[in-house]
Amino acid sequence: MRLFAALLPPPPAVDELSAVVERLRDLPGADRLRWTGRPGWHFTLAFMGEVDDALVPGLRERLAPAAHRTDAFPLRLHGGGRFGRRALWVGAAGGLDEMRRLAERADAAARRAGIPMDEHRRYVPHLTIARARDDAADLRPCVEALAPFEGTGWQADRLALVRSNLPVRGVPGERPRYEVADSWPLNAAG
Repeated sequence: MRLFAALLPPPPAVDELSAVVERLRDLPGADRLRWTGRPGWHFTLAFMGEVDDALVPGLRERLAPAAHRTDAFPLRLHGGGRFGRRALWVGAAGGLDEMRRLAERADAAARRAGIPMDEHRRYVPHLTIARARDDAADLRPCVEALAPFEGTGWQADRLALVRSNLPVRGVPGERPRYEVADSWPLNAAG
């Protein structure tokens, strides 16, 4: 199964972001983007890819203490950016040091469970909201429009293990579907 560890924004934050995305869709060039949907909005902490079913119990066993050792922390959606010419994202503000530690712990838990992880890179908190259909798309108007965005804060208090079900090839409009396979509370002392 295809898995990743994530933080999921609460419904009020998703509602705020949805209103912002609706305005972005009216910008010039927005029709060249494939917009992600509300059910797919999350902050990936550690992407594991295809995981052998036999490794999942060990992964769950290691993610639980990773969550418990991390204090809950304040978070909010903030600004935005892009990765190259292809991905448009919304950033985060608040307890970013804690968020990075949780990402590192989730990555380490996956490695200890025997899951081969890609090379380690510095964690960049982001929530992908659109992907360009081609390199001709200009993401700059959307990035500029996102710059002043400041979402309402919330307490990040759960680590989720999410299963990603890829879309069926050849089905127009089909998108990945995400389901929470498990979750653990962060340390409430945060």
